[in-house]
Amino acid sequence: MLWFFLCVGLLLAGYFTYGIVIERIFGPKEALKTPAYASQDGVDYVPMSNAKVWLVQLLNIAGLGPVFGPILGALYGPVAMLWIVVGCVFAGAVHDYFSGMLSVRQNGASVPNIVGKQLGNVMKQLMNVFAVVLLLLVGIVFVLGPAKLLGSMSGMDVALWTAIIFGYYILATIMPVDKIIGRLYPIFGGLLLFMSFGLIIGLIVSGKPFFAAASGAEGLFSNLHPKELPIWPLIFITIACGAISGFHSTQSPLMARCIQNEKNGRFVFYGAMIGEGIIALIWCTLGLSFYETPAAMNAVLAAGGPAKVVHDVSTSLLGGLGGVLAVLGVVVLPITSGDTAFRAARLIIAEFIKLPQKDIAKRLMISVPLFVVGYLVSKSDFDVIWRYFGWANQTVAMVMLWAAAAYLVRHNKFHWVCTIPAVLMTAIVVTFIANAKIGFGLPMDTATIIGIAFTLVATVVFFLRIRASREAIAEEDALVSKQA
Repeated sequence: MLWFFLCVGLLLAGYFTYGIVIERIFGPKEALKTPAYASQDGVDYVPMSNAKVWLVQLLNIAGLGPVFGPILGALYGPVAMLWIVVGCVFAGAVHDYFSGMLSVRQNGASVPNIVGKQLGNVMKQLMNVFAVVLLLLVGIVFVLGPAKLLGSMSGMDVALWTAIIFGYYILATIMPVDKIIGRLYPIFGGLLLFMSFGLIIGLIVSGKPFFAAASGAEGLFSNLHPKELPIWPLIFITIACGAISGFHSTQSPLMARCIQNEKNGRFVFYGAMIGEGIIALIWCTLGLSFYETPAAMNAVLAAGGPAKVVHDVSTSLLGGLGGVLAVLGVVVLPITSGDTAFRAARLIIAEFIKLPQKDIAKRLMISVPLFVVGYLVSKSDFDVIWRYFGWANQTVAMVMLWAAAAYLVRHNKFHWVCTIPAVLMTAIVVTFIANAKIGFGLPMDTATIIGIAFTLVATVVFFLRIRASREAIAEEDALVSKQA
């Protein structure tokens, strides 16, 4: 139990210490007009209260990732929680802050345009493809996951729940951001809080020992995976949301268009990621503590996947009604990320083809084909979709971190806060795809060498080529200072 509360305390401490460091390095300007006012359109650019923006941001980013990922990561043992803490404070929250604040500075630009401005047009076009594919995968995963949970609760056919969720997504994608998302999310937030705190209290009351499979300090840091899968690099792909997730960089611009003041950025972007990290810690702890051994949990995963773990844990710890509410809290997470995944995809495509989105007919021109493609892909194997989602997700995070590092280098700011996690994520995603069956299937030693070599080359190229026009940067800074 002490290990869990220590990890939560470290996350909160990270917000009040490292979060302030990141904020000071970026340098938000309180007097600068944000996109919510500069480009207010009543659809996507809508000023919203600080509390509401934070809640929407949290629900946007916290999909199935901080539930399913930590459950799967729990197979490795309590060491998984160390990655959640370190990854969240020093990589994930940094990634989310810069993706949000750079969007604010670029009038609510989506992640491909942010990347393009810092890393060039080639990377912009690459990110256009990657981001839309990732958002489609997210939307599909976040239809199938909650549909299966709702199907197990109600006995209704999963296909029917899939259709219902798709119907909601269509409405949430085309309606103004404050009409559905802004009004329903406070209710969803209540379910989320009940799920998060209710389950951990239920675990304490149940008398089940925390981390039953681990004993002593050595057990906390040992690899307990029943299949002896290596921690490197798999745990960094398995636990994405809750530690660091590229999907978040596609979501932060949505709230960058609604934030009222740049000074609110740390609370909204860095703080929401810390909140997601706590959710991830809760589910990792539940996975480690509810089952006597990782092997026992692995058997449940083999029988019904993470959704069965969620159902079993919730109903056992909180009883019938409490279990239903807890499962609904888990269902809320993917649904509130799936709707904004399709919304973000619509906006990215609109920016690319330069199609204004104030007219609902123009929103439908993009949304309808998106949902048709999404529905067709949803017929594929869920497990295969999830594996590709994991790698694509972390690849987007890697690119966004390099873009943030480039911004800091060009503005003579302390860039290492972004460069170091960018280097780490490069090594992770290249090693993974070189080793994985969905990639090149090379032996782990070979894959690791390739990952490290590629990372070294990428880092050298980054510093050699990051020679922005000083005149353009000086003009940008002068404009910001004048407006402030």
